[in-house]
Amino acid sequence: MRMDKYGRELDLILILTENASYTAQQIADRLGITRRNLYYYFDYLRDCGFNLQKTGTTYRLDRSSSFFRRLHEQISLSEYEAAYICRRLDSDDTRDHTAVNIRQKLARSFNLPDAVNPELQRRMNDCVAKLREAMATRKMVVLHKYASPHSNTVTDRIVEPYQLMNDERDVRCHEIRSHENKTFRLSRMESVEIIDVPWTFDDRHKQMYTDMFMFAGEQRYTVKMRMGLLSYNLMVEEYPQSAKCFTADGDTAWIFEGEVVSFLGIGRFVLGLYEDIEVIGCEEFKVYLAEKIKSMNKAV
Repeated sequence: MRMDKYGRELDLILILTENASYTAQQIADRLGITRRNLYYYFDYLRDCGFNLQKTGTTYRLDRSSSFFRRLHEQISLSEYEAAYICRRLDSDDTRDHTAVNIRQKLARSFNLPDAVNPELQRRMNDCVAKLREAMATRKMVVLHKYASPHSNTVTDRIVEPYQLMNDERDVRCHEIRSHENKTFRLSRMESVEIIDVPWTFDDRHKQMYTDMFMFAGEQRYTVKMRMGLLSYNLMVEEYPQSAKCFTADGDTAWIFEGEVVSFLGIGRFVLGLYEDIEVIGCEEFKVYLAEKIKSMNKAV
């Protein structure tokens, strides 16, 4: 009987995620149950974190529900993973039609035109080789005809390259003209020329760091928190890489200590479970939370 119940719940989820909207009676008829029992199932789905939406007399599940988001994160490829697979496939025999089809599907799904453009890939490989040489010899380079989507310009940039990033798709540099550290995408430059000028501003080079919430930046903040079982379990489930940041504090609490580059990701998590979390380290984060709470109270 219990197994049958779970089977109907799974069938109900499938029905509610179809590209259609059904009335309660239509859903009950498809499941072979009464409308009264169907409403019990609806309550159960809401308790499990599903966002059940009703429009007029029809029902459907919102695909942004936390269950679907977590399921997607567990089984889907990231853009970087898809690009990595495409680059590996680019080195295979072009007569392998299966490899070609996989590259094309990944490129379409993740908007990766360079993954199926051998000429662009060769140009990027040449740029990587020159950038590696420049970093090893601590020399400046010219990024020729760099196309910037922000300024809508194509210009030459004189920079000091010091960090390849994102599976060698990007390079972190100190730009001489602006005296700022910037990230340049290899696919947007025509070529790299090493010039016989040594680094002058290496004291300003700062490594980019990506935290567990997928925010990237140069400035790091060490956050320390005491967390209950609920917040501890949810963080480890949603962000498995956070497991190494925890130490037990008795039987029902955990101490989290980790680095972040932005308070947006960790702040969203803390504010959602505020009663189960105590921030005990990082004054900047405490100020950030206080300001967020103040602004939310004003909005109410």
